[in-house]
Amino acid sequence: MTLISQTLNAFHEKFTAGAAPRLFQAPGRVNLIGEHTDYNAGYVLPVAIDRQILVAATPRNDSRINIYARDFKQWDRFRIQKNIEALSGNLCGNYFRSIVWSLFQQGRELCGMDAVVSGNIPIGAGLSSSAAIEVAVGFTLLQLSKSEINLKELALAAQKGENDFVGMRCGIMDQFIACLGQTGHALLIDCRDLSCQSVPLPSGASVVIVDSGVHRGLMDMEYNARREDCENAARHFGESVLRDVNIETLREHAHEIPVVVQRRAHHVISENDRTLAAANALRAQDLSTFGGLMTASHASLRDDFEVSCPELDLLVDIALAVNGVYGARLTGAGFGGCMVALVKKQAVDNFIHTIETDYPPVAGRSAAVYTCRASAGVSEIEFE
Repeated sequence: MTLISQTLNAFHEKFTAGAAPRLFQAPGRVNLIGEHTDYNAGYVLPVAIDRQILVAATPRNDSRINIYARDFKQWDRFRIQKNIEALSGNLCGNYFRSIVWSLFQQGRELCGMDAVVSGNIPIGAGLSSSAAIEVAVGFTLLQLSKSEINLKELALAAQKGENDFVGMRCGIMDQFIACLGQTGHALLIDCRDLSCQSVPLPSGASVVIVDSGVHRGLMDMEYNARREDCENAARHFGESVLRDVNIETLREHAHEIPVVVQRRAHHVISENDRTLAAANALRAQDLSTFGGLMTASHASLRDDFEVSCPELDLLVDIALAVNGVYGARLTGAGFGGCMVALVKKQAVDNFIHTIETDYPPVAGRSAAVYTCRASAGVSEIEFE
């Protein structure tokens, strides 16, 4: 049974009366390069992937929101109002509430809704299931409320909800690519002004994601601490964000800041340069250069930003030893989750076999492998 069928069946089971639901989707994402740069107003190069959060929903004529999270077998019921309360021990419910709260803060006229949410994005793997939930639920509610939709504004509302309601100080990348992803393309996003350029993915290579099996959660304290280090570094150089500090300035004045802060800044500044170079390499179909930049990004995340883990390092080492792999790196916030590799299409089967053979004996756990297609952003799904 397909995910669509499962979602619709669950809706009819939980909401036995009323009109047939409409169906909406928002994708997960994998970031090819540009990690921890988005909240520094830098550059990122993500891809929306063909794994989704689905929402089947009908409008209500009152302000009640009734959402059933099929994958967690959990209900969340609340009213649209100024003071929506956060939940204790129900992170999924808080993502539902965060986007409703944020849209209400924008002054949107919103109807209530009955909805079922389900998906096939691995939770806690660094593929941004949280942003997909926020965007899918927000898009659904705006559609049902017959409210004007600006996808950039929706992305910003989802980010605000995660920042200010959930308490996760994420950047804009995840919500932005969930809204504006393009089939067959990566998206080079300038996280300062939200301008973006589509970059075609090469037909001869595949984006392959490997889930380390290390559940990262969101590591709120560590993630927020990295952000604080970046802010401290920028402030030292008289700037509001590290985007505006160049590598020469950092090298000249590195002795003036703590070593840890220096390393954090070095990662962000060099990663911005790598991301721009990687987009140019992809446009030129120079996959060897692109892959080398991916691998350098992993080393920087491991050594300077210190967000890798032994299992991710092991996966990268195994991947790079496979003939036909252009490059590999951790993707997402780190502290576990996934690795992404760019692999020659003819080498994908051997790559998967090698990962499945070599990783478990050393890591003591198996790894899930996903070969992905670059997909479109949030949308309504037509079905019979």
